[in-house]
Amino acid sequence: MRIALGNDHVGLELKRIVIEVLTERNTEIVDCGTNSNERTDYPIYAEKVARLVDSHEVDLGILLCGTGVGISIAANKIDGIRAVSCSEPFSAKLSREHNNSNVLAMGSRVVGPELAKMILNIWLDSTFEGGRHQTRIEMIKNLEQKP
Repeated sequence: MRIALGNDHVGLELKRIVIEVLTERNTEIVDCGTNSNERTDYPIYAEKVARLVDSHEVDLGILLCGTGVGISIAANKIDGIRAVSCSEPFSAKLSREHNNSNVLAMGSRVVGPELAKMILNIWLDSTFEGGRHQTRIEMIKNLEQKP
């Protein structure tokens, strides 16, 4: 599996935890930055990761900022992206099973290291169920096509 990882300066510390989990899982990481504590803007990294996911250059994306909210909103502006901001494992699991989320966002000011590991592992281990959920995914795709 190949995963794109992006973060702003606030998500930098959580990024180390995510890299640790992905490395343990033998996952190839495409690091889209930032790797600095210098203030930066999360939409830059949301777009980089989302475009890699949308083009299928990577399988999934992970985004990190202070809350996970802003960076997920930015990623969702790219057609084909279903980014979810999660601060607990149940939503992470169902976002994959029911919504086929392809980008996970988490906030370093919201989740601690152990919770982040749990959310990430559950999200990665869950798979899309299809069926009635596929109809809804198609409806979402149709929304992207409307002017």
